[in-house]
Amino acid sequence: METVVVSIGGSVLVPDDHDNTYIIKLAKMLKDVSEKVRLFVVAGGGRIARYYIKLGRDMGADESYLDDVGIEVSRLNARMLIVALGDAAYHIPAKTFDEALSASKGHKIVLMGGTHPGHTTDAVSAMLGERAGAVRLVNATSVDGVYTSDPNKDPGAKKLDKLNFKELLSICLVVGGGAGPNVVFDPLGAKIVARSKIETRVVHGRDLAELKKALLGLEFKGTVISE
Repeated sequence: METVVVSIGGSVLVPDDHDNTYIIKLAKMLKDVSEKVRLFVVAGGGRIARYYIKLGRDMGADESYLDDVGIEVSRLNARMLIVALGDAAYHIPAKTFDEALSASKGHKIVLMGGTHPGHTTDAVSAMLGERAGAVRLVNATSVDGVYTSDPNKDPGAKKLDKLNFKELLSICLVVGGGAGPNVVFDPLGAKIVARSKIETRVVHGRDLAELKKALLGLEFKGTVISE
C-alpha cells in the first residue's frame, strides 16, 4: 500500500460551534480511502487554539507555554475525529512519530495532533511523511490551493495549479515566531517536503470529493507541488 499523510486544519474540522455532520462525512470518506492507502491524519488546532492562545497571551503567558496550549487543542480535535472513525483508527492521538508508526501496524488510520513547541501541524505532517515514507502529503485547508498572496485579503491573488518546491519556498508567507500562525503552508513544512521530495497537494478540506481524489493520487481541483 502507498502511504499518505493528510493535514486537516482545525478551522476545517471545527469551523463553527457545532459541526458533527461534516466530521461524520469526513470519517466515512477517510475509512473508504484507508482501504486503498496506509493513512496518517494530522489535525490542527484552528480557531479554537487561536482563541486560547490569544487569551493566554493577553494574560502574559510565554510563547512556549502557548505552543503547548495549541498542541493540546489539536489533540482534542484529533480525538473528535477518532470518535467518528471508530475501530478504523488508533484509539488515541499518537504523541510521537514512533508511536504513530507502531500504531499503523495494527490500525488502518492513525491520527496525530501537534508534537513540539514551535512546530505547526504542517511541519508535523511533513516530518511524519518523511519518517513514514509517504508518497503524498495532502494539506486540507480553508482555501482551494496555493495563491500568490492571501486570497482573503488580496483580490488580485492568483491561484497556482502547479509549482515546484523552490517556488513553494519562495511564496510561503513570512510569519512571526509566535504561537498559532494561520497560513496555508508554513516555511518549515515546505523545507521538509522539499528535501524529501514528497509530492504535496493543497485542497479545500470541506470539499470531500476533491479531498478524496487528492488522497488517492487522482486529478483534483487544487495545487500540486512536486519537483
